[in-house]
Amino acid sequence: MHTPTSPTLLPLLRAACAAIVLLATSACGSPPAQDAPPAPGNAGLLAQIQAEAGNAACDSTQQCQTIAIGAKACGGPERYLAWSSKENDGKKLKALVQAHAEASRKQQQADGMMSTCSIVTDPGATCQAGRCVLQKSGLGGSSAM
Repeated sequence: MHTPTSPTLLPLLRAACAAIVLLATSACGSPPAQDAPPAPGNAGLLAQIQAEAGNAACDSTQQCQTIAIGAKACGGPERYLAWSSKENDGKKLKALVQAHAEASRKQQQADGMMSTCSIVTDPGATCQAGRCVLQKSGLGGSSAM
């Protein structure tokens, strides 16, 4: 049985169908990059940071420090690195980390990157077997580099 359609209802149905098709096709696109690995240009800075932190030798937990590494598109660091103040005052390390974070932010801005906006908390560091390591963290924590 065929029911007649009112002349004002037909344009509304067409608009609704067009909106549904538009939403469905836009949802099929590739998702935005989330917390992508460091840009190739930052790899050199990251290697310098790791070299400056060295093996993080320690005699006690008081010598163990943490430093935020990288930058998420929403703000905040990507992760933390344990380092030791036993043989390092941290000045060069802090400068390298700052340069790396700034380079990451610029690259993310240029690429229009997005991130999960999750918060990476500082897990703290402890001296284990003569080496500073990140403390084991609960949910939402980070791991060593």
